[in-house]
Amino acid sequence: MKRIAFFVVVAIATVFGSISGISAQASQKFTVISDKAELKTIVPASFYFAGLSGNTQRRNSSVGLLGDKRYIVAGLVDVSGYSTDISGVYEGFFITDSNVEFGDKKLDIGSYGFGFAKDGTVNLFDLSGKKIVSARTVKDTEMRRPRPLMMVPAEEGIRFYKGRDYVLIKPR
Repeated sequence: MKRIAFFVVVAIATVFGSISGISAQASQKFTVISDKAELKTIVPASFYFAGLSGNTQRRNSSVGLLGDKRYIVAGLVDVSGYSTDISGVYEGFFITDSNVEFGDKKLDIGSYGFGFAKDGTVNLFDLSGKKIVSARTVKDTEMRRPRPLMMVPAEEGIRFYKGRDYVLIKPR
């Protein structure tokens, strides 16, 4: 009889543990770091891309958290003085330390260059300059004061903005 009671207690604990795990996943918290001192320790001062290194525009950098200690880091890079084949495509860097969905595309852990295109897409490039992902952006017509680059927490992930155009980043 004691054995049966023990197994019943273990089964109930397992069920409630599974339910609370599902509940925690469903209510995952997405945040954006705004503390300037913390940003300075996370955002790189410069970024390498396609044989060139550019200084980060710290005022146009952002860090998002997808849950606990899953960072996405992005920033614009000063590309003035570079050839138009670089400055016309590459605007900044995007770093993720976990696998994410970038728009409707799967993106693995890594460091990428990015550029928002006039055709309503944002393109990600590997460090050699080869395009690896292109995702459609959404125009946020209700945004009052767009900034050159920012991240905003949303219910389902982090919105990665350039001006009023954004792509949603979700954990996977």
